[in-house]
Amino acid sequence: MVEYQADLDKVIKAIADPVRRRILFSLKSGPATVGELAKPHSMTFAGAAKHVNVLVDADLVQKKRVGRQQLCALNAKPMRAIQDWLDSYADFWNDRLDALETAVEEFENDQ
Repeated sequence: MVEYQADLDKVIKAIADPVRRRILFSLKSGPATVGELAKPHSMTFAGAAKHVNVLVDADLVQKKRVGRQQLCALNAKPMRAIQDWLDSYADFWNDRLDALETAVEEFENDQ
């Protein structure tokens, strides 16, 4: 559980930044170089590389050197940890929504 929690924490920290979320969204359409990822965000190569390294540390991006460039590819599998964590709250929310539905029905019947 501790390892799972540490991985989840890294993924959540990585996607907490809007630039990193946009980088991940860009990589949905296929691999890109760090320079290509920097361009739409008007940031330097170094700035983009720092963001990419956070994503690599969370295992959301895999880097591969191709000549002088670093090719980045999306690895969406770690996002499953977030989905699993959110799913663990499904019963909580379903109970609340069921109670709300009951209250609305009772209110409508009293009208």
